[in-house]
This record gives sequence, C-alpha cells and structure tokens, in this order.
Amino acid sequence: MTDQAPEPASNENSNFALAAMRSLLRSEFGANGKLPPERGLAERLGVSRRAIRRALEVLEAEGQIWRRQGSGTYAGRRPDSLSDHVSAIVSETDYMEIMEVRLRIEPQLAQLAALRARPADIARMRELAQKLDSSQDADSRELWDGALHRQIALAADNQLFLALFDVVNRVRQDEAWQALRERARSTAGSAGLAQAQHAAIIEAIAAHDPQRAGEAMHQHLMMLQEILLEQSSTDFAAAAPMAAAATHQQPTG
Repeated sequence: MTDQAPEPASNENSNFALAAMRSLLRSEFGANGKLPPERGLAERLGVSRRAIRRALEVLEAEGQIWRRQGSGTYAGRRPDSLSDHVSAIVSETDYMEIMEVRLRIEPQLAQLAALRARPADIARMRELAQKLDSSQDADSRELWDGALHRQIALAADNQLFLALFDVVNRVRQDEAWQALRERARSTAGSAGLAQAQHAAIIEAIAAHDPQRAGEAMHQHLMMLQEILLEQSSTDFAAAAPMAAAATHQQPTG
C-alpha cells in the first residue's frame, strides 16, 4: 500500500484556489471572458471542486465574475440586464416609435429639471450645449447631444425616469438611427434652430419654469420628428424608382 499525500486543509485549499483564480483573471480572461467549468478549473489548478466553488463565490461577491444560468461563468461585472434585450428592441422598432416615446418622457423630465435642477446642473447643461454647438463632425455631435439630454434627465432627480430615458437612449444609439439623425441635422436651418431650442430649454430650466421647460422640450422634439419624417419620405421616394427598375429589368445570359 502506498501512502497518499493528505489533501490540504479546506481553508488552505480554498485560499490557494482563490489566489490562483485571481491570477488567471488577470492573465487569461479579459472583461466578459468565459471561464472553464468548475471541473476543468479544479483539474488545472490541482484543487478540489469545492475549493473552486468557494473561490468563485468570493470573486462573484467582489464583482470580479458573474454567472448566467445555463450559460456559464464570465469575468468582469454583470452587465446591465437590459443589454440582452437592446438588440431585439432595435430590430423591432423604428425612429417614429422612438420619437413617440421621447415626446412623452423628455418634456416631463424637463419639467422636473426646472423644479429640481441645482446651479451646478444648469452650468453643466450650458457647457454641454456649447460643446455640441462647436462640434465639427457627426460622431461628436451625436455624443454631445446625447450628453445634454441625459444631463437634463439627471437634473430631474428621478431614478425610474432616468432608467426609462437610458433605455430609449440606448436604442437610439443604433447606427441606422444615428445616420438618419445626422442627415436630419444637415437639413437647411435645422442646426441653428436646434441650437436655439436647446438654449430655450436650458433657460427655462434655469428660470425654474416647468411649464415653459416642458413646452420648449416638446417643440424641440416635434421639430426633430418632422424633419426625420420628411427625410424618411425623401429616402423612400428616391428608392422607389430604383426598386421598380430592378423589378422590371430582364435577366441576360
């Protein structure tokens, strides 16, 4: 009979497993990298599955890993639960639906911001508006426009409203919607009008006038909706003759 080395005490085994797992997270598994199953980790590190399980529990509590039922364990912090649904929402909606929701949420946010905004909030709005007005490219304009509208939502100081705003904002960041909005911004006079409307919204909030702030936001979004509708109609009209020509074109060969 051969003597077998005793298994390390459970606490030492678990501590070793935790240290080894930290090292693996640093060296091999980047953010959102999927970890091997517990059995594979135990065999690789030469420890018990119980020790691996305990180490993973610690890492999960620290926010170093997260688990999805039926899928596995992943490095990094658990993503927003809405992330899994954003792609599906984008594929099933259109810009008019987005604008309908914005028209019902953002004027209310502007009204609440007029009631609750602090001087620092208003100063930040003016700073963001200035950055938006001086932007020279589409990506920069999209960035600062979104930041300005979100600052108004933040100033409303309502976490549920802010969460709803963020859902809509993430949907509108889809590249197709961004391209359509940028073409709308290039419409004659629309950039200057949007700039004046942003200023009117901020000044109404600074004056703590909720009715005027809500109306100013509503006018701004209605202007954007009308331009988007016009742009979409123009695109459709331009595409129709080409589609008809393709339909009637006879194949050769």
